Amino acid sequence: MPHLPTDRATTRSPLPLVTSAEARVLRLAVAGPGFVRVRRGVYVDAAAAARLAPWQRYALRVHAFALVHPDAVLCMESAAVLLGLPLFGEARDIHVFDPDRTASRRFGDVCVHTSTDAREVVRVDGILCTSPTDAVIDLARVLPPAQTLAVVDAAISPRQGGVLVVDDLRERAASQASRRGVARLAWAWAHADARAESPGESVSRAVIRWCGFEDPVLQAEFRYEGVTDRTDFLFPSSRTVGESDGWGKYGIDDGDAPATAALRFRDEKRREDRLRRAGHPVARWEMADAVRVEPLATALQRAYVRLVRPRDRAGLASLRQTSRTLPHRPQ
Repeated sequence: MPHLPTDRATTRSPLPLVTSAEARVLRLAVAGPGFVRVRRGVYVDAAAAARLAPWQRYALRVHAFALVHPDAVLCMESAAVLLGLPLFGEARDIHVFDPDRTASRRFGDVCVHTSTDAREVVRVDGILCTSPTDAVIDLARVLPPAQTLAVVDAAISPRQGGVLVVDDLRERAASQASRRGVARLAWAWAHADARAESPGESVSRAVIRWCGFEDPVLQAEFRYEGVTDRTDFLFPSSRTVGESDGWGKYGIDDGDAPATAALRFRDEKRREDRLRRAGHPVARWEMADAVRVEPLATALQRAYVRLVRPRDRAGLASLRQTSRTLPHRPQ
């Protein structure tokens, strides 16, 4: 199932934000254990905040910042929250663009960026941020390559709701004075694919290549037993089908009834059985398997996928880059 920007975009705070002024009027004890401070003068329910996923925690921080600084222009990961670009974990910093500064500066967890290259500014539900084009290019210059690929794929993939064109992104980046991350940009433009349907597929595709496996065909369709099935990956030489799994793939949300989830899993099992009966080996993995590398590599080797190039150890090592995210904390 495609992951649309509207599904990922968090244009409103995941939790109600309470300012100090509101707390005084409502007589809420925000200094007590029932609340947690998100930013100076902004609080949320502590129990609800503890249940948030990492990317939701980051969205909460972004919206708290925007509440306190309504004239700020969000950029990079902070703009991605509003624009529905993929995020991985909880980003470490809030990112703001200010063209009037003479130098970029950090204030606690807020990075204020400046540049001689202008940025287009848009307003999303009342909050200012850089345009999708600028946000994609800015992120592509600094993110680890596999994450960069996921961001670019999402921006250009109609199945993910993307409306940008990779050639336009390339030209825009080339016109900028900044030379930061030019090699990373070139790699992303060369390997981006508008057929990608999820960030998991994009990250998997990078890892597949870096492991040395043959390049797969994306979204290949087969018609067996009167039914048309589309696959995430097809490896032509072995006819192996690869599936990058995730709950969204089956159309399953946290609120779905068990019976609904069971029906969707049943349909997926029948689809896999049809493919196997037609002679397709099937390999399955989740994005966590791709990031850990060996679980994905083992799944492909067991499904007879050919190795056609040496491992790209630098590419695989980049999967361990975490400088832009906070350490994972169990919920």
